[in-house]
Amino acid sequence: MKVNFLGHAAFLLEDKGVGLVFDPFLTGNPQATAKPQDLKVDYILVSHAHHDHLGDAVDIARRNGATIVSTAEVAGLCAKQGAQTAAMHIGGRNPFAFGTVRIVQAFHGAGVEGGHACGFIVNFFGHSVYFAGDTGIFGDMELFGRLEPLELALLPIGGNYTMGIDDAVLAAEMLKPKAIIPMHYNTWPVIQANPEEFRQKIQARQAVEVRILAPGQSTEF
Repeated sequence: MKVNFLGHAAFLLEDKGVGLVFDPFLTGNPQATAKPQDLKVDYILVSHAHHDHLGDAVDIARRNGATIVSTAEVAGLCAKQGAQTAAMHIGGRNPFAFGTVRIVQAFHGAGVEGGHACGFIVNFFGHSVYFAGDTGIFGDMELFGRLEPLELALLPIGGNYTMGIDDAVLAAEMLKPKAIIPMHYNTWPVIQANPEEFRQKIQARQAVEVRILAPGQSTEF
């Protein structure tokens, strides 16, 4: 599995000719190293409808004939704009061609009336990936690692709108992933954070690999 960091909270997973992107905020993203037309994907997972997460999802879905997977309210918003969608909700776990998607809770605004922010636990061709989305820390994160042992967790560390470094360290202890990639930091001054500080604090407490990616970089699992 190849994991590409597109900047802010956008990640592209690739394996066996299938592309899956989380929260593709590219247009207007000061960290972005790709344009919407550059992405060749089959699935788009959207955690909530704030502009820096919903981003270019509809445009990318239309260009690729890709499916947007999200909560019912966000999926409905995208469907009205002509995107193909798969509406799910918190607690749901459904099969897709690459494996499964489980939608889990996230504590944050939804960006759409009546909705809920969410995170995802994705089994992508046998690789278990937790995408936290925008969230504060909460105790039920401990359940996520018990539901599906996690190979990789994508965690926000920027603070202000989400968990900061110290809370993300505690979240990692509950999730117990094999590896972590930090996200949602240094896009704007209000979410400044040092990923090296995060790595040092993690490694002082548990044997978890922290891979720090600059926008445009990728890694493999």
